[in-house]
Amino acid sequence: MPLSKEGPYIQAACFCEMVIEDKAGVLSLLRIIDTLTHSEAGPTPPDEMAAFGYTLKLVLMLKSGAARGRFNLKIVPELPNGTTQPPTLVTVHFEGEEKGQNIVADMNFIFTLEGLYWFNVFLDETKLTSIPLRVKYNRVVIGTTEQRPMTP
Repeated sequence: MPLSKEGPYIQAACFCEMVIEDKAGVLSLLRIIDTLTHSEAGPTPPDEMAAFGYTLKLVLMLKSGAARGRFNLKIVPELPNGTTQPPTLVTVHFEGEEKGQNIVADMNFIFTLEGLYWFNVFLDETKLTSIPLRVKYNRVVIGTTEQRPMTP
């Protein structure tokens, strides 16, 4: 069945640091994140942000609506410079009405640039949504390497 205005619907789409799922399958999302600040501290931290890795939980909560059957879910990261990274692919199954699918995925991502990243979510070839994540660089100079003469 092709996607339509009748579903599937997005109940939630975000990044967080931790997800707890109870025995009934109910999710609790902890520390929902839309901005990461990477800090480098020392006497001579780099002027530009060095690449760093970070693990986040990607949470997509989808409800079927009129959608039924198997679909391919694709998440395509888009860097601040507009280039895209290889997608993450997941198969989802919809049974109709209020039934849905919760996708919780560990995203181990290497951030190479400051700026706004978009994680574009497609179901088959139809774009469902985009999840923004801003990366900031915080340079902290501590102390100095210069020796200053002592005054009498």
